[in-house]
Amino acid sequence: MRKITLGSTGITAVQNGFGALPIQRVSTETAVSLLQKAYEGGMRFFDTARAYSDSEEKVGIAFDGMREKIYLATKSQARDLESLKRELDTSLTKLRTDHLDIYQLHCVDRCYRPDDGTGLYEYLEDAKRQGMIRHIGITTHKLFVAKEIVESGLYETIQYPLSYLSSEKELELVRESAEKNMGYLAMKGLAGGLITNAAAAMAFMLQFDNVMPIWGVQRERELDDWLSFMEEEPQMTDEIRAFIEQEKKEMDGEFCRGCGYCMPCPAGITINQCARMSLMLRRAPSKDWLTPHWQEEMKKIEGCLHCGACMRKCPYELNTPQLLQKNYEDYRQVLAGKTTVQ
Repeated sequence: MRKITLGSTGITAVQNGFGALPIQRVSTETAVSLLQKAYEGGMRFFDTARAYSDSEEKVGIAFDGMREKIYLATKSQARDLESLKRELDTSLTKLRTDHLDIYQLHCVDRCYRPDDGTGLYEYLEDAKRQGMIRHIGITTHKLFVAKEIVESGLYETIQYPLSYLSSEKELELVRESAEKNMGYLAMKGLAGGLITNAAAAMAFMLQFDNVMPIWGVQRERELDDWLSFMEEEPQMTDEIRAFIEQEKKEMDGEFCRGCGYCMPCPAGITINQCARMSLMLRRAPSKDWLTPHWQEEMKKIEGCLHCGACMRKCPYELNTPQLLQKNYEDYRQVLAGKTTVQ
């Protein structure tokens, strides 16, 4: 597996990063085992966040005593100075380290700058001078915010969704970050589970020499896919290119990435699954989606309050109530046998 350098940070690692969001859903023993297997398999870049419940703690346990052998990145959703100071201290404690390789403002809806009145950027600079963090990063889901961040030149890395389903405007963001010598951390490389071909996903990422894909790992079989590419990189063949083009046609238009930032729903709707049920039925045909449990979950859409809370929180600015209704109609067609799932 090739190595890349993340822009001006000087961080050089194999182009195959471990995303630690999903390990909050498994036991500490399982999480530690996955993290250590990832390291033994060659992964060196590990990304987590204060918002991922006990993920930082599990990463800290897994790599206790071997800090200089890996790169650690974490994030804070703090929007005021005191909270940011507190969260940085907590992250350092949980991760069992005295410094972070990259510390990121998490899921922002604006580009935080010096003298903007928040004091956030100034604190990050101070923390860097003190050696608590080595590089300043930021993450967002909004393209116009991401473009402003890249153009600002204030941040050393940006984390933004990237997959072979990304639009041309999103791909332009990758090129712009390279021109600015800015490291690019790619989240949602599997589009929230809609992409199921790991080889195609990796072949796509390997086209960019400034991109570190962060693969969310929860199960050993998922990790095995990414580790298998350490020995033999997938190539962007004509076959894979044709496959990707067909995938893009199938998912043309607006679709839910399943990020969950819209949750919780005041009507109890599991939005991050129900709003993309049609795609899940087509792409991962399984009777599991047609169980009484999921029939009940989908029926909750009838109780949508149309309060707009999900739309305000959606980083992709989707018309979520409309998307839910469309998916519910498709779902009922499948249940009634009027539509078959391919």
